[in-house]
Amino acid sequence: MVLAPMLIEASLWLAATVPFAQHWLAMRNWNKIELEYPENPNKELDKCVILLPVWNESLIIEKKLGNLSKQLGGPYHLVIIDSNSTDDTVNLCNRWIDNNPNAFASFQLIEMPVRLGKTTAVATAIDEIQAEKKFEYICMTDADATLAPKAISRLLGWFSDRTIGAVGALPRRIGSRSEERTHRKTFDALRVAESKADSTPFLEGSCMIWRTELVSSSDLNTKANADDAQIATAVRLQGLRSIVDENVWFEDLAPPTLKGQRRQKIRRGQGLQRLLISKRSRFFDKRLGVFSTILRREAYFHIISPLLYGGFVIAAATRWITIAIAGYPTGSLSTIHNVFTVLELISILAWMNGRFGLKIPYLSPFDTVYSGSEVLLVSLAKSSRGQSLHMWQQHSDVREILGKKE
Repeated sequence: MVLAPMLIEASLWLAATVPFAQHWLAMRNWNKIELEYPENPNKELDKCVILLPVWNESLIIEKKLGNLSKQLGGPYHLVIIDSNSTDDTVNLCNRWIDNNPNAFASFQLIEMPVRLGKTTAVATAIDEIQAEKKFEYICMTDADATLAPKAISRLLGWFSDRTIGAVGALPRRIGSRSEERTHRKTFDALRVAESKADSTPFLEGSCMIWRTELVSSSDLNTKANADDAQIATAVRLQGLRSIVDENVWFEDLAPPTLKGQRRQKIRRGQGLQRLLISKRSRFFDKRLGVFSTILRREAYFHIISPLLYGGFVIAAATRWITIAIAGYPTGSLSTIHNVFTVLELISILAWMNGRFGLKIPYLSPFDTVYSGSEVLLVSLAKSSRGQSLHMWQQHSDVREILGKKE
């Protein structure tokens, strides 16, 4: 009786895990590819507009505007879109601009009459910018991100390469817990390798630039989040590459609590799952080259693999229930059972590493995979119940800390 759960358990674990190993091996080859920055890049700074979506950012908006005004190569054009803030964000924006009239080449503040989520705000701003027909590039950034001084000008240099349609920076996360640092390190390594191979479908909305003509508001699902990943993927589907520059960074603050980090990951996970499901018809599109493989594997990692790991847990529990009813196995089945028990214990410790940051050595990268799969399972469960997270609540503790930070 115990043999069937064992076989199911092993099959589910292998089916969930082997694709990760395949992707890591592929990454080793992809990382050998040189992603060369253009020589003597033509940085068309006056053709770039900064898009800043905000909602209730009164604690940090003045610092953000100060950071943007100090970007080398400026002054840049700035468009702020406010999602019907209920605090003093709009007044503070206008007052700061009045006190610093030369900080930006031009300034526009779009006020939405109701809050409809960040993706809707970004789509609305894209329509406004495209209607003006003045800007060839849109640089999107978040209010809680501090850009490196040369970030925008460096990223703009990539567009001298006509194959590049979007480019983003990597995060330097301040105050993150150990499990968050491991997660980010793994995530960043994936983005860099995918960029070298072809394109990454996931860029960071905290600092990214794309060619204005490539993305329209209709490309965005306004009932889902992960607007940045939606944009990056839309760019690649238009035929140009979407990459990260590992030499450009921005700083932001991770939620200081485990609960806050978890909430952030669940929200992000749901957005990426919805994006990947919507692009399923392109998983085997030969015209996309390596990118179709990347899309297909990311869909497996974000949707199929978490379900398989969930099945693995159920199969393991079933095996133990079977043993409790039928008795401890004997002979070779006893040896196999003991091996399974050790592997299950290692899996539990690896999950706890990623979930709670226990710092048990030698368990990476499984700690990230297991804890990430749990988060993605929760995202899938929320979606199955019709619960959309695109109207998310702010991490107020992050804003309070940033507001006090010099």
